Amino acid sequence: MSPPTDLKTVVESEVREWHFHIYFHQRNASAYHEASELRDAVLRLRRDGAFVAVPLFRVNTEPIGPHPVGSYEIWVPAETFSSVFSYLCMNRGNLSILVHPLTREQRKDHETRVAWIGPSFPLDLDTLPLRSEELPLQYPSLKLGYSTTSPQFTLEERLKLGSQVEQLLSREKEAARAPPRE
Repeated sequence: MSPPTDLKTVVESEVREWHFHIYFHQRNASAYHEASELRDAVLRLRRDGAFVAVPLFRVNTEPIGPHPVGSYEIWVPAETFSSVFSYLCMNRGNLSILVHPLTREQRKDHETRVAWIGPSFPLDLDTLPLRSEELPLQYPSLKLGYSTTSPQFTLEERLKLGSQVEQLLSREKEAARAPPRE
């Protein structure tokens, strides 16, 4: 199956909210301390405006749901995903971090749409529903992610931007060229 290339389909299916699950071996005091320090750093940086990231209040000191070890969740809207991803990549220490989108298909989100920062862990996917009717909105009061009130680029604006980028890159020897529109 080829990936979709219809602009409207791609734009409408864009992921707007993400979870980062920070894993630690719950019986390892050093790992727990490292995870706690990272959580506190994320909270301080959110407070100071580096990015929007919302660690869940609860820290799981035992396996829960599909997660096989201690963990905590950080919700991140698409608007600051790259900043949080960058920060966690550079500062995770020895911790592993599961990254997945939030869609109506939780099992796929944790199985085939998943990425890891650091070594991966096997997940118990049987605990997750295949599909839910509701989009998993979190923290709608922030008006970010799926709850955004900011105007998005129109399809016409995206086409114009894409054409401008293609024109600029046509002078770059190392840049691959997009195929012509059909």
